[in-house]
Amino acid sequence: MRVSVFTLNCLRPPGRGWLPPSFCCKIARSFVLFRAAVPSTVSPKTQRPAATREGRALQKGQQTKAAIVDAALGLATHIGLEGLSIGALADVTGMSKSGVFAHFGSREELQISVVREYHVRFEHEVFYPAMSAPRGLPRLRALFDNWMKRTSIEIDSGCIYISGAVEFDDRTGPVRDALANSVLTWHAAMKRAIDQCKELGEVGADVESEQMLFEIHGLILALHYEARFLQTPGSLGRATAGFDNILARYAARPAG
Repeated sequence: MRVSVFTLNCLRPPGRGWLPPSFCCKIARSFVLFRAAVPSTVSPKTQRPAATREGRALQKGQQTKAAIVDAALGLATHIGLEGLSIGALADVTGMSKSGVFAHFGSREELQISVVREYHVRFEHEVFYPAMSAPRGLPRLRALFDNWMKRTSIEIDSGCIYISGAVEFDDRTGPVRDALANSVLTWHAAMKRAIDQCKELGEVGADVESEQMLFEIHGLILALHYEARFLQTPGSLGRATAGFDNILARYAARPAG
């Protein structure tokens, strides 16, 4: 499969450096492997009910779309949501522009699909594993630790929530709404965990949950900036220490 590295790098925002050919080929290989796993359409020689053929065609279409979104997400972490285009994605996946367009209908819908997929993966890597921890501080810490793990991985690529906020902070429209709603959903989960800490008497009853959430979120933003942009050594450790300081400052005090 031919992958135009030049085309992708021309779409890359200034200051981010060039995408290595190995990265572009990695996305292409992932797409090829994904499509290879998709069952082929029913042979005309095979006698099957029309409903079965239609069902298999629908399944293949859904799987192909999922593979395209996966490739688009890989690109977006390096070139941003604004760098995504039907043409660039067609080049990476080896599909025609019309073939990619047929699955989304517009560049905007492609971007929204990427945001949704990123949110699903974020939930599966950060939120759901933390739900097995006991309510209260153990769960709040698990949420933060999982968030840290994901952020540390994204230091080598990028966080769509953060890069997307920079790209769409002064815009309106469905893509910005999808980004904001995803982040707000995550904020609601973190706030709920903080509220549970208060209910269990582990955090002071007079603590403002929104303020505590603001400070925790600030740690992640600072970590991304320090580790990815400034490449400051020990950033992960400082973020962990910052979280411990927040918990200590807002911990419930013995009566009297």
